[in-house]
Amino acid sequence: MSERARRGLWPAGEFVAATGGRLEGEMAGAVTGVSMDSRTIRPGEAFFAIAGDRFDGHSFVGDALARGARVAVVGEGFQGEGVAGALLRVDDPLAAMRALAAAARRRSSARIVALTGSAGKTGSKDALALALAPSGKTHASPASFNNHWGVPYTLANLACEARFGVFEMGMNHAGEIAPLSALVRPHVAVVTTIAPVHIGHLGSLDAIADAKAEIFTGLEPGGWAVLNRDNEKYERLAGAARAAGARIVGFGEHESAEARLLREVAAGGGVVIEAEILGGAVTYKLAAPGRHLVRNSLAVLAAARLAGGDLALAALALADWRPGRGRGEQSALATGAGDIVLIDESYNANPASMRAALSVLAGTQTGARGRRIAALGDMLELGRQAGEEHRALVRPIVGAGVDLVFACGTLMRDLYQELPPELRGGYAENAATLTEPLVRELRAGDVVMVKGSFATGMARISEALRDRYAAGSGGD
Repeated sequence: MSERARRGLWPAGEFVAATGGRLEGEMAGAVTGVSMDSRTIRPGEAFFAIAGDRFDGHSFVGDALARGARVAVVGEGFQGEGVAGALLRVDDPLAAMRALAAAARRRSSARIVALTGSAGKTGSKDALALALAPSGKTHASPASFNNHWGVPYTLANLACEARFGVFEMGMNHAGEIAPLSALVRPHVAVVTTIAPVHIGHLGSLDAIADAKAEIFTGLEPGGWAVLNRDNEKYERLAGAARAAGARIVGFGEHESAEARLLREVAAGGGVVIEAEILGGAVTYKLAAPGRHLVRNSLAVLAAARLAGGDLALAALALADWRPGRGRGEQSALATGAGDIVLIDESYNANPASMRAALSVLAGTQTGARGRRIAALGDMLELGRQAGEEHRALVRPIVGAGVDLVFACGTLMRDLYQELPPELRGGYAENAATLTEPLVRELRAGDVVMVKGSFATGMARISEALRDRYAAGSGGD
């Protein structure tokens, strides 16, 4: 263990200096980590009292200190009477956390990769962290922490001894990624894809591409941009990357891609891939199917190599990459007569990811007499194109060989009414109402895919299915 590691993530003096705060009380040792959640804080961590949309962290300062927080970072106006523990007073706790994050980046010698895109950000971030880990200590956000507080939080927890850092960046509006990129200062920036996500806010695919291209503005000199060579907005992104001084690597099936897919073969529920990555031939396996996962794995391996990771070790590590809950995770739900396969895509949805999920459903083997069933919730933030984008799913649904569709939400009504009558399994205004009809319909051998934008609550359906069949005591 290095001397820095023994001293803790943030020695008290460095922590106070980096945040620019005024200390009240005594910090009994170094800060071992940064937290914004009093429920999960661990002894020795610093609690930042961030004011969010639903809660103000100042309401939980006492709880955080009682659980062993080393210090609570609070606003100047916080009334601390009766609170036992050290307080660090600042003008704005979120701004103080950003200042701490900037200090973490200044002291770090890690190679930094940042990822954005209309789909596949979190899964690719997780895959890249997995791929880099065999080459050295790797730091990445524990979840989809990709906004104005999630990125500073992740960066503030970056240890000095980390060799690699992986950061995800998201946005709903133009201008949100640029300050995140300026804070993180990546050596490699990845854009997974451009699709009509948040088009209701941004208005066009060009505007979406331009907003994603803000990730290049913070690149370190000589940095790399890893771009989807198969995407229609490749040239627009490449132009923005060049303007920022970036060197460009394309990934995909395009013959000019520097990270190019050569061959893929289904195997054991996953896929074996042959590719050429920056001039090197590599064969590797993914445990889960899906053309979008295959394509993004090319970007992951290219980014890992550009960051200084070992390509062979990175490719080998991807065999352990599996989509997280709500992001394509597959589960076998036991019934008395056999299994039902659940494909849980309930975390989010947009036209591109919906088509990708339907492709996975099409390629998933059913049991004897089994059917392919899609439970679909609204795709949100599509603006005036919402009705058209939902109706346009009819063709990929039919093409995927889906046997029944259960739909919920006002937007999905447009799709449901366009479906051939024999594919209409049921419609409801919300996920809670749709759950029971869907559960009653399922039988052994079926494959059911659940997908919708997060706010539609489709995750409740996935959880209801898991609960129903948790002990293998459900229906037949």
